[in-house]
Amino acid sequence: MKLKTLLVAMAAAATFAHAADTPGSNPSMPAPPSVAERLTAARKAIEAKDWNRAMSELNAAERIEPRNADVHNLLGYSWRKRATPNLAKAFEHYNTALKLDPKHRGAHEYIGEAYLMDKKPAEAEKHLAQLEAICGNKTCEEYEDLAKAIADYKAKNK
Repeated sequence: MKLKTLLVAMAAAATFAHAADTPGSNPSMPAPPSVAERLTAARKAIEAKDWNRAMSELNAAERIEPRNADVHNLLGYSWRKRATPNLAKAFEHYNTALKLDPKHRGAHEYIGEAYLMDKKPAEAEKHLAQLEAICGNKTCEEYEDLAKAIADYKAKNK
């Protein structure tokens, strides 16, 4: 009988010990930022050309939601726009974004611009053609921006 009482007491103690370890609703402990909040902060950092802050926010967002095409697109953009661009990392993230969302207009535009930086205008033109198909015309912003970048590249590299 004593053993049974001891087992019940131990089980009760274990339950209480476990309960003390569960998170509460303490208002002084705010919830961590969501992916949407991290993307907003990253976009503000990108606008300010604060690449380290942008990368920090985007890397945190990627840990939360690794299959988010917008996160990968902006990671690629940030790697490409840094003072010392890392095109390999930029291409890695753009390609991930396009695998996750093959019709991601921003990723098509930005990877095209990265190909121009890599002196591969034919690859950029492939993404321009994909943008035309995705947009259904030549007037969407991403198409126009990449078309201008290609034209500028060709004018400088005659």
